[in-house]
Amino acid sequence: MVMVSPSITQLTTTSTLCLTRRSIYFISPSSFRSPPSTITHQYSYPLSKQTRRPLNIISAANLPFDLAPPPIDHDLLDTAISAGAKVSEDGIAETFNNDDEALDTVDKGTVVVDLSHYGRIRVSGEDRAHFLHNQSTADFDSLHEGQGCDTVFVTPTARTIDIAHAWIMKTAITLVVSPEISRSITEMLNKYIFFTDKVEVEDITMRTKLFVLVGPNSNKVISNLNINDLVGQPYGSHKHYSVNGMPVTVAVGNVVSEEGFSLMMAPAAADSVWKALLSHGAIPMGSNAWEKLRILRGRPVPGKELTNEYNVLEAGLWNSISLDKGCYKGQETISRLITYDGIKQKLWGINLSSPVEPGSSITIDGKKIGKLTSYTATRKNPEHFGLGYVKRSGASEGDTVTVGDNVVGKLVKVPYIAHQRQPPQKTKS
Repeated sequence: MVMVSPSITQLTTTSTLCLTRRSIYFISPSSFRSPPSTITHQYSYPLSKQTRRPLNIISAANLPFDLAPPPIDHDLLDTAISAGAKVSEDGIAETFNNDDEALDTVDKGTVVVDLSHYGRIRVSGEDRAHFLHNQSTADFDSLHEGQGCDTVFVTPTARTIDIAHAWIMKTAITLVVSPEISRSITEMLNKYIFFTDKVEVEDITMRTKLFVLVGPNSNKVISNLNINDLVGQPYGSHKHYSVNGMPVTVAVGNVVSEEGFSLMMAPAAADSVWKALLSHGAIPMGSNAWEKLRILRGRPVPGKELTNEYNVLEAGLWNSISLDKGCYKGQETISRLITYDGIKQKLWGINLSSPVEPGSSITIDGKKIGKLTSYTATRKNPEHFGLGYVKRSGASEGDTVTVGDNVVGKLVKVPYIAHQRQPPQKTKS
């Protein structure tokens, strides 16, 4: 067994593994027609405090998440509960009783959020990049191992389904998608695999865990864990490391921002990684505060801002769209919208005077110009905030609107949409 320090070190070796329900075994070269890659490092997990049974043994692999052990213990959940977290029946830490502190820390420190309820989908096979290239809005054919991007799954008429965060790995592409939508996206992708396509799509949500770091001190936390080589790298850049001897993939950016970091790992590594992040200054944020942050940042989600009512350009997701990669699902509609300036509405943040229900109409002088899609209460002035779609011709930044019967609102830009880079309009001849 190799002794390792609590710091994170990059993984560069390869291994061959065989998984069972409880253990991972190394397979000898004689078991294969061609010998597997040489195993040069091996890590031993500690005993579970609750059961005193040994956790899985895993070696450092070039792709730790090509094969990942199933959940064995609930150490992370136990850690959260012991820290005072309120946990839902689905095992989601809703609050650590520090929601206000966590939201304040986003602006001046670092928070860590367990987003393991978000979906993870693994797309493998020789044709994986070109397959996703054809099924979503990003230019996958131009990406290489270690890079990443956002991409949007849309209907044939460019109506939004979900934003996915993609990491290009050596033998697979990992997609992070919104909660409760992994199965439908997996089924949708499998439906479009032709018999000649060398592609496999698998939902690996239950076999992995996902944390995100948000806040201006995220670089410091990551540097303290000896991951200096990712600091300053482009959004989506990712590498494989070891935390206390356990494999972790770390990527630049998170669900709500191009800053910060995302960390994906096997369930057996989650408790150790969580504690390491807390020990270096991150404070925990629960899902309730995360939803507030999501709205304040203006990040669209399925069922609210991403529905059959709105297309991908109305949602303002320009960073996720390639305009010159050729044919893909929804491409014809997107091209027409751009060519003929057919974007009819826009997603705005709205400072509100009082609470109001999502779905309420947005009006000016009694004329409906849009609809509220999300609402949250905050401690800061203004104390109420929402997201909503407004007709482009109906209002602009700073305008006062009425939401519902009599709630006063003011249209403002939100960070997530403001950072989207719309290409310059071509001059008509």
